[in-house]
Amino acid sequence: MPAIPWKPFAVADPAAEYVMLFSYLPLKSWSTMPLFMIHTWRIAGQLRRATGLIGYSLLARPLAREFFTLSVWENEAMLNAFVRAAPHAGTMADMIPSMGKTRFVTRRIKGSQVPPSWDFALSL
Repeated sequence: MPAIPWKPFAVADPAAEYVMLFSYLPLKSWSTMPLFMIHTWRIAGQLRRATGLIGYSLLARPLAREFFTLSVWENEAMLNAFVRAAPHAGTMADMIPSMGKTRFVTRRIKGSQVPPSWDFALSL
């Protein structure tokens, strides 16, 4: 399945530095897919209102029960505020038992690298 195209929320300054977050979210079973999709829809709404978000994309491999996110933030404090806020914080608590071994990678990137490519993110 192709990635959901990059959704920009701000124009990145090519000379500025930003925080990129890559996440790998594997589901343990098919039965958790509907709940995961509901949470994904809710978090997409949260992203539309998030302070400091430059943009994001989602890559889904539903047949493998694998999902990947890629987002860029003005700074780490704004990323952390998003993660700790509802509905994201509740989603993490609800989904932990249903997830395989997740992976989260943050990197500092220049604005000239926004949007980051999926090839780059998947190589992390």
